[in-house]
Amino acid sequence: MIDMSRYPLRIALYQPDIPGNTGTILRLAACLDLAVDIIEPAGFDLSDRNLKRAGMDYIAAAALTRHINWERFLEAQAAQGRRLVLATTKAADPYTRFAFQPGDTLLFGRESAGVPDHVHERADGRIVIPMANGQRSLNIAMSVAMLCGEAIRQLSV
Repeated sequence: MIDMSRYPLRIALYQPDIPGNTGTILRLAACLDLAVDIIEPAGFDLSDRNLKRAGMDYIAAAALTRHINWERFLEAQAAQGRRLVLATTKAADPYTRFAFQPGDTLLFGRESAGVPDHVHERADGRIVIPMANGQRSLNIAMSVAMLCGEAIRQLSV
C-alpha cells in the first residue's frame, strides 16, 4: 500500500484514454517523486504496450493508485484532506497566478472530452494554461508537466 500522505503533490487523471500520454505522465511522476491517481474507467488496459513504451521502466517506480470510479477517488481525497485543482480550458485563472498548496491534487480530464460538469463542480480550484487565440489545447502530458513544474516551483518540493 502506498503511503499517500508522503506525497505533497498528486496528479489525478480522470478516465484517461490515450495510453502513451498516461505512460509519459507516469514517467514524469516517477522522476519528480509525485504520486498519480487514475480514475477509472480508463480507455485502455493498463498493460497496454503503448503505455509501457512511453513509461519505459519508470512505471515500476511510479506511485500509482487506481480508483474504480469518481466516487471512490473523492473518498480517498477526503480521507487525505487534499484540495482538488482542475486544469481546464473553461477556467479563467491562469495557472501561473494560482497559489498552489502542499497536498494539492492536480486533476486532468480525458484527452478526448475533458471532465463532465459534476467533476467541475467538485473542484476547489480551476486553472487554465493561456494559449494563443484559435488554439484548442496542449497535449495532456505537456500540460501536466507545466502545471507540476509551477506547483513544485511555488512549493519548493
